Amino acid sequence: MELTKTQITDEFVEIHLRGVPSDKAELVREAIEKILNLAGLPLQEMGEGDDRLYSIEEVFPGFHVGHALRGLRSREGLTQKKLAEMIGAKPSHISEMENGKRPIGKEMAKRLAKALRTDYKVFL
Repeated sequence: MELTKTQITDEFVEIHLRGVPSDKAELVREAIEKILNLAGLPLQEMGEGDDRLYSIEEVFPGFHVGHALRGLRSREGLTQKKLAEMIGAKPSHISEMENGKRPIGKEMAKRLAKALRTDYKVFL
């Protein structure tokens, strides 16, 4: 299964799933429907002329960039202390960014992106 994510605007993200085995397609649809139900949204499958888009805030209320930072740090198997050492920051700053208490500026985003092998725009 290949997940692609295409940025549409600053407020909306369009998510496409390709390569879902046909015998698993219904299970995937049901899983997506359950996720949307948890967010209080109905499943709206795209039809011709249907251009309804959901903002990340609609689907995941309370989401902030610190969640992405924590996820990427975990993916790389790094502690807050190790990441802080790699980018020349204090471990408390990493914690504050992950908890949405400290903003991530462009230069910090670039340092984080290099250490976490991602695009710096993820953090902006």
